[in-house]
Amino acid sequence: MLYLSLAQKIIKHTNMNTTYKTLFIILICSFCFLLGAFISEEKQKIDRTDIVHAEKLISIELSEAEIDSIMSLLDEQKLSYDNMRKFKLSNNVPPAYNFNPVPVGKTFDSEQKVFETSDYSSAILPADINAIAYYSIGQLAQLIRNKKISSVQLTNFFLDRLKKYSPDLHCVITYTDSLALQQARLADEEISGGIYRGLLHGIPYGLKDMYATENYRTTYGTPPYKDQYIHENATIVKMLNDAGAILIAKLSLGELAMDDVWFEGRTRNPWDTSKGSSGSSAGPASAVSAGLLPFAIGSETWGSIVSPSTVCGVTGLRPTYGRVSRTGAMALSWTMDKVGPLCRNVEDCAIVFKAIYGPDGKDQTLVNLPFNYSPEIDLKNLKIGFFKSDFDQDTVNRSFNNAAIEMLRQMGAQLISIDLPDFPVYDMSVLLLCEAASAFEELTLSGRDDEMVQQNKYSWPGLFRAANFIPATEYIRANRLRYLLIQQMEEIMKQVDVCIAPSLAGNNLLITNFTGHPSVVIPNGFIDPKKPTSIVFTGQLYDEGILLAVVKKYQDATDFHLKHPPGF
Repeated sequence: MLYLSLAQKIIKHTNMNTTYKTLFIILICSFCFLLGAFISEEKQKIDRTDIVHAEKLISIELSEAEIDSIMSLLDEQKLSYDNMRKFKLSNNVPPAYNFNPVPVGKTFDSEQKVFETSDYSSAILPADINAIAYYSIGQLAQLIRNKKISSVQLTNFFLDRLKKYSPDLHCVITYTDSLALQQARLADEEISGGIYRGLLHGIPYGLKDMYATENYRTTYGTPPYKDQYIHENATIVKMLNDAGAILIAKLSLGELAMDDVWFEGRTRNPWDTSKGSSGSSAGPASAVSAGLLPFAIGSETWGSIVSPSTVCGVTGLRPTYGRVSRTGAMALSWTMDKVGPLCRNVEDCAIVFKAIYGPDGKDQTLVNLPFNYSPEIDLKNLKIGFFKSDFDQDTVNRSFNNAAIEMLRQMGAQLISIDLPDFPVYDMSVLLLCEAASAFEELTLSGRDDEMVQQNKYSWPGLFRAANFIPATEYIRANRLRYLLIQQMEEIMKQVDVCIAPSLAGNNLLITNFTGHPSVVIPNGFIDPKKPTSIVFTGQLYDEGILLAVVKKYQDATDFHLKHPPGF
């Protein structure tokens, strides 16, 4: 309109016929449009001031001559970014590289042994049916296999509990009733016909709502995806279905796997419903803690199994990186994401892990190594390391931590004080930020990150935007430091069989997530009647069997996992 007004003012004071006036207006408008486009393009070009300001962001100082020499190169790079952004990338497209957590020269046992569990033959159906809410997988499996209770009855029992208590806990996003009852009826038919798939056959479970499920939405816990349907089942869902497990609900997670706030509120802690359940596996921890499910599938990138397990007083397994398929799972960090169960006790974690580990032919990070577990292990033959610096920092839980170490010593284990590698691990978290920002780049570029619930300084929208200013060279630098961290961690782990540490104090949580080591977190006390505490054991890469067996010995000597939140 500005160009047209200008042309009309010019011809108002000239003698032209109608045809010439029209052509003149078109010519003027075209010229002005091209001039505007040229000016706009020039404004888009990078100038010296842009570079000077950018230097502050990346901690580099260039001379005037050096700035002049790169201005046109930066324009070319920016054009490349714009061109690449024309190709839309969904969250399920991984980068063309894989993280390798294996230290140089490390070898692994390749012999697959028989999977052994404890004896559950003494399990009986209680006089008060409500008591089975806190039965272990092993106990429930014994009842189902002996036809003391049907899978349909068990499924309805846990569905009823979820629907009764989830309104207070905010732990369910979607119920899968029709699918669950269909699966339960099939399980009963198979078991009656002599087909028994194993200890998960007929057992209900819940799924963190970041795993694709055919015919049910997968919301990632955030408004931009709350109506998202991914028309396939994630590998984890397929493997549990093959094991005969019954999916009865998709559970809450903090949006895009951060904390415990999602699009319908905050998931609550059953021990104290005025508090959140932590995250991001918020719904799985809350539901298992309250006896609403025998087990649930969560995930961890940096504490998302360990932290909610601690707060809700449940047992969680974070497997070795590359052990459980992430095909069909929401990606947050391709080099850090890990899939694992939250359960009543350690052996339940072993039972679930047995069903879900191993290659699927799609996730290229997976390794093909055996899982050898037996509850029979003698702690007197083991060396258990403890990270003294982390224990020294955890003053709040010092008495519980010391009690755990003393109990292990009394059980015959040799306790060895060891030190974690000295690395700037929190600075290295740019790894996670860069990968997360890339995984959800479309959310940032489209502006739909404004729809997210959490919009504070350290929530995902701001972190994603800030991560776009991290230089690629610094991301690679952090990866190179990670390589060194892996080698040094291996030298430390050679001294022991497993390690013990405070769950959330010190550097062990982030370091072991960077190096990919497996961990098991278990309850080990109460600060007050509403606040459980926990301790974490870390094992050797790809050796969840020894790790779980050691932790079971310790857990069997305590009763913290047998305590349940009142009111549920």
